Amino acid sequence: MPGAHTSLGSPSPNIGADEAIIIVKAAPQLSGKHGETVCTAAVTRSKQWVRLYPIAFRTLQDAQQFRRWDVVRYSSQRPRDDKRIESRRLDHQSLVITGSLPQRERYGLVAPMVVESLEEERAQGHSLAFIRPKISRFTVEKKPADELEDERQRYELAAKQTDLFLGPIIPYAPCPYRFKYDYETKDGKRTGTCQDWETEATFFHWRQQYSEDETVKRMKARWGDEMPAKGLLFAMGTHSQYPDTWLINGLVQMSEVGQLSLDLG
Repeated sequence: MPGAHTSLGSPSPNIGADEAIIIVKAAPQLSGKHGETVCTAAVTRSKQWVRLYPIAFRTLQDAQQFRRWDVVRYSSQRPRDDKRIESRRLDHQSLVITGSLPQRERYGLVAPMVVESLEEERAQGHSLAFIRPKISRFTVEKKPADELEDERQRYELAAKQTDLFLGPIIPYAPCPYRFKYDYETKDGKRTGTCQDWETEATFFHWRQQYSEDETVKRMKARWGDEMPAKGLLFAMGTHSQYPDTWLINGLVQMSEVGQLSLDLG
């Protein structure tokens, strides 16, 4: 099942083989060092977070293109350029999907990991966490035309640059909207942009079926009303260059009464 890809870089020490359950697959981002990459976070069966990076997701073979709750086996190393304790430099060639975590086991994995304070997690040296926020507003914000065009051109340029190891990148159309939450935790009120892959993917999927205005209306109804009403967790992560900045990397639908609701991914 592994694809014919080569590991990016050779940081040390080698951690060796491990297995984890995929939780976060953020939308593609452009990196000056690694090209187009996807920030991916997973949880081991012992309930430890791991950040698998960089993953040039759209160049992986179909068998390797994992979804949330997929169980993956991989080899990794400690990165030299990322001090976050959960971070792992993935060997692409080693990545294998071994199955999917059964629905009945998901609540037991996630619920014990939910925390109340991101500041307390940061003080303990953690850079990934589940929180259950009190959501006050979900907004769909249109990007300025010049910003969107600049983003489009950068992705177009990246797609033309064939990576020696990973091969050509499939052209990616940046999303014309930002999806933002106003929410509150034990630390106070925050505003954050949702970087979850499925959020952007749903926007593009719905826009093929409906007008853009209708798509935005449906996004607001589902992400702003329906999902929070059923119970919504944020999978949060810090930025490598700004360790005190927490980002909404993923969403997990989970009620507070012991039920894991309809999966988003």
